[in-house]
Amino acid sequence: MSLKHFIQITKPGIIFGNVLSVAGGFFLASKGHVDLAIFLAAMIGTSLVVASGCVFNNCIDRDIDLKMERTKNRVLVQGLISLKLALIFATVLGIAGVVLLSTVANPLAALFAVIGFVIYVGFYSLYFKRKSVHGTLVGSLSGAMPPVIGYVAVTNSFDMAALVLLVMFSLWQMPHSYAIAIFRFNDYRAASIPVLPVKRGIRVAKKHILLYILAFLVATLMLTFSGYAGMSYLAVAAAMGMYWLYMAWTGYKAVDDTVWARKLFVFSIFTITALSVMMSLDFQVPKELLLTYAH
Repeated sequence: MSLKHFIQITKPGIIFGNVLSVAGGFFLASKGHVDLAIFLAAMIGTSLVVASGCVFNNCIDRDIDLKMERTKNRVLVQGLISLKLALIFATVLGIAGVVLLSTVANPLAALFAVIGFVIYVGFYSLYFKRKSVHGTLVGSLSGAMPPVIGYVAVTNSFDMAALVLLVMFSLWQMPHSYAIAIFRFNDYRAASIPVLPVKRGIRVAKKHILLYILAFLVATLMLTFSGYAGMSYLAVAAAMGMYWLYMAWTGYKAVDDTVWARKLFVFSIFTITALSVMMSLDFQVPKELLLTYAH
């Protein structure tokens, strides 16, 4: 049992991806006026809550992780950390994250972190992942919380931009997750996880991927149309979304579904990273604020 094992069960890759979207939401809301203490609280607090959720997920998934090639060597499957210790570790991480968000940012940011945690651990990991083809949709809501946490940490209110972020990141999760399920098809089937490609076939999943990317593309543009992001953001969002849609379309003629799905998955990460960066840089300052700066 080493520090490395404790770090591994928090799934650092997932934490990093989520932190990037926290920053996107935070800078979009900050409009150039960055409060460093709130920024650090949002980043660290969300990371701790996400880490907590991932450790709980590792504890819950021990039996199915054993059946999957990709996960059979995970720390808890191998018994390198005891279940009791992992549960204590997860609880401490979660409480620390919520307290930090609540005290340094605001209780609304903490509330969204708790909602994301409950959806991921309570609804997704404990029930929907194993029982329903709609598990991905339930899980996508928890994955969409980090940018909202970053945004409300600044504004302390859930407005149109926060709603767009929630919808946009939820929609992004779907094709991203279905792509994983296609190139990890055998793993999911071996563990009897009822993801769409396994349950209803890869062709049906391709259709869903195409529709979700189309909906995602429309949602991303709403940040500019509703006056929160600028034209540079719009150009990047449109270009990335259109290319991702084109990639999804090529899936109908793909010779090797595994290769195609892996490329789609990789591009999904580029897309969401580019959007998080662009919304951080190309925010719109409302006209009334500009007038106060002028005086």
